Amino acid sequence: MALAFFALSIFLFLNLDLDQGSFSSASAAPSSEGAEITYGSVLKLMHERTKFRLHSHDVPYGSGSGQQSVTGFPNVDDANSYWIVRPMLDSNAKQGDTIESGTLIRLQHMRTRKWLHSHLHASPISSNLEVSCFGGESESDTGDHWKLTIEGSGKTWKQDQKIRLQHVDTGGYLHSHDKKYQRIAGGQQEVCAMREKRPDNIWLAAEGVYLPVTESK
Repeated sequence: MALAFFALSIFLFLNLDLDQGSFSSASAAPSSEGAEITYGSVLKLMHERTKFRLHSHDVPYGSGSGQQSVTGFPNVDDANSYWIVRPMLDSNAKQGDTIESGTLIRLQHMRTRKWLHSHLHASPISSNLEVSCFGGESESDTGDHWKLTIEGSGKTWKQDQKIRLQHVDTGGYLHSHDKKYQRIAGGQQEVCAMREKRPDNIWLAAEGVYLPVTESK
């Protein structure tokens, strides 16, 4: 696991910035319990009840939108479960800024560079709202906006806090459950969006590289 964090840190040093430019090698550190989550951090989101990680890979849905599929993955050690925390479109937020409850964010899939997305297509198994990955570095829209809500008394997002992510355009909460795919993504759970607030809407930030908070000058 330490080797994986080291490799991910090197990737960050060479590739990441909120504007997709250069990245300072002095600003990344492996995650620790209770770490503050800031823009530019790379993390895995864990579904609280099932412990599966939010996952995507370059396999399209066979129905609905036909966009890149998003699933829940059972194994912790998986490179396709990393997501980059980005601000909403036209935001003035900077790399290293903290993220308050109620903020609109985007999640960019690290491997394919597409955005966590939802719309009114039906999800393949449960017929809730489909969640996909869509777009790219220079292609993003409001369908990629998710409202972060911290459960409990916390004001800024930290690694050990329960959160919900509500899709702005449709009102659906990022959701998963025990129902699994049998073929293309065999053994992986369906991830969808559901308009009702339920216990299966809860996620936690898990493994990752969390950038330290930028000090105000």
